Amino acid sequence: MIASSGSFTEMAHAADLIQRRQRSEFLSSIKGTLFAAIKGNPELIPSILTLALNDAMTYDKATKSGGPNGSIRFSLEISRPENKGLSAALSLLEEAKKEIDSYSKGGPLSFADLIQSAAQSATKNTFLASAIRKCGGNEEKGNLVYTAYGSNGQWGLFDREFGRVDSQEPDPEGRIPQWEKASVQKMKDKFSAIGFGPRQLAVMSAFLGPDQLATESRLASDPDVLPWVQKYQRSRETVSQTDYEVDLITTLTKLSRLGQQINYEAYTYPVQRVDLSKLKL
Repeated sequence: MIASSGSFTEMAHAADLIQRRQRSEFLSSIKGTLFAAIKGNPELIPSILTLALNDAMTYDKATKSGGPNGSIRFSLEISRPENKGLSAALSLLEEAKKEIDSYSKGGPLSFADLIQSAAQSATKNTFLASAIRKCGGNEEKGNLVYTAYGSNGQWGLFDREFGRVDSQEPDPEGRIPQWEKASVQKMKDKFSAIGFGPRQLAVMSAFLGPDQLATESRLASDPDVLPWVQKYQRSRETVSQTDYEVDLITTLTKLSRLGQQINYEAYTYPVQRVDLSKLKL
């Protein structure tokens, strides 16, 4: 019995390692596809960020419904006033999904994972672009700076939260403000409703509209948000942007799993066994 139990444990551990490798390899491929798609369409980065934010912030703590479940893909939801102008970003991601699904061995990528992973790629794109600008536009030096001082190592938890499940219907209306028209107090209230505060509101400024500086100017009118806006503006002036990047990654990670039950076996697939008896030696 003891020997049998040990053998079973070893097999389960081996299977777990295989699944983790499968997910890691698939995620790496997804990142490559999305990064290339976004790099070719940089004008859609603000919309991709807002798309991910609006999909996630439908979460309602009282009913445990909504959240980053891909429901924004439905025409009834993407056509709402708060999602105006986001259709082009969604279309770009849908095209990328076709390519991703074509090489996936473990089933199609969920829209929930697609949208949040795209936000990660778009965010990385902005971090890298900032490093290149600080190197006078030299891409080689910018890439080197981002690799040396960038935030790649901070994405570990985000990458593990991979296996979100799609909703099969639009989320209820009235849960998302029109960010560009909403008062700062209304934005604070919405962030508070999902467990976030002024700090998280300030660091997510790039997700709240196409003009980050204009958004921050509005946010700075509130005494609770002002210190955080100033903190992140100062951080972005540095080479490494450490405070800004780490806090943004942390906030996006929390946002991207609100109300989600992550399926940690998603995108895994059976490995074909080799029948040793049929091998010709």
